[in-house]
Amino acid sequence: MPPSKETETMSTTTTHLQPKPIPALYTVYILRSQPRHASLYIGSTPNPPRRLSQHNGLAKGGAYRTSKKSLRPWDMVCLVSGFPSMIAALKFEWALNNPHKSLLIPADKRAEAVKGLGRRKTGHLKRSRKSLVGVMEALRMLLAVKSFGRWGLRVHFFEEEVWRVWERGGKKDDGELQVEVVTDFGGPRPPQGVGVDGVGLEADGDDDDDDDDDAQDEKKHGIYALPLDYMPIKEYVAKGQAILEFERQGNCVVCQEAMEGVRGLYAICPNTGCEAVGHLDCWSRCLLKQEAKREGSGGGDEILPVKGECPKCQSQVLWRDMMKELTLRTRGQADVDKLLKRKRTRAAAKAKAKGKEKADEKGTNAGEGNSRRKREVKTTPQPMMVEDSEASEDSEFLDIAYL
Repeated sequence: MPPSKETETMSTTTTHLQPKPIPALYTVYILRSQPRHASLYIGSTPNPPRRLSQHNGLAKGGAYRTSKKSLRPWDMVCLVSGFPSMIAALKFEWALNNPHKSLLIPADKRAEAVKGLGRRKTGHLKRSRKSLVGVMEALRMLLAVKSFGRWGLRVHFFEEEVWRVWERGGKKDDGELQVEVVTDFGGPRPPQGVGVDGVGLEADGDDDDDDDDDAQDEKKHGIYALPLDYMPIKEYVAKGQAILEFERQGNCVVCQEAMEGVRGLYAICPNTGCEAVGHLDCWSRCLLKQEAKREGSGGGDEILPVKGECPKCQSQVLWRDMMKELTLRTRGQADVDKLLKRKRTRAAAKAKAKGKEKADEKGTNAGEGNSRRKREVKTTPQPMMVEDSEASEDSEFLDIAYL
């Protein structure tokens, strides 16, 4: 039986999917209602300021559960960042919303979560009612799972009360949870001149006033201080481009074998001043050996490391940062061009405008010169005719000179 048109379309679409770089930011967030603190909502987004505006009805979008006016406004009290893709964030979001169903959570923990839950007519368990303590416990259990714990995720807290609930739960841990925790209790409120996208609105005037931009960045707090683009790794990306463009990669920093130009997957040390380059698998084996040595074990079945030390500069490197630069270099050339040429675009536009003004001036002067030259040609006397061949060549030269 020949394949249907729908099947052919699906297969064609699948073959044209292009791999994307690790996103600059993708988060799983927790909302809490200001009027009713018992109401919580869990979602995911690459742009927390814009998503919060949607939930509060300030922009189109949002979710049905957050659309009730009696529950608005909502606060983004906590979020987890560092996911390598949208799919990874969606998996984490689903598990955090359904800890009683997720197979990533140990069976005994799931059994505790199932207690007291009724069943629907279909036989499936009802979703448990969220509480802040329950969400924090589920968050701890998920971050302790190896498949999530080795991604190098960060937990951000924007309300001190929520952070204290998280800290109280840490007393029950057995020390296995190793996650970076960031607190910012300055208040997730947008600074002056910030729109729903979380970026500053451009004002009329000089766009090159970097001091004003830096001063405004310092005033940002909470979710509005999160970087939504690749700007934090701009120097790292520029270093990688320069090393490979001018073929300064040399030998692998681990195995000492020669590396061929831009062929192969090469990872670069993210530390400033260090240009250590190596094969991807060599970096992975080196950092995994360091982890096993620190833990005093013979090594497990892990494939991806979390962190370690660069063999050249002996400074700490994070695997997530190295992979973000590598995927951006190999899969996101358009993002790289935008990142490295952002400031130069303004200067180029000004230079182009100045060049246009000069061209206009030259055109005006040239027009005046041509009209003057035409008047001179009309009043110029005709040259004398000479029979000598050499003189005739001179006369042709004179004709050109007169013109």
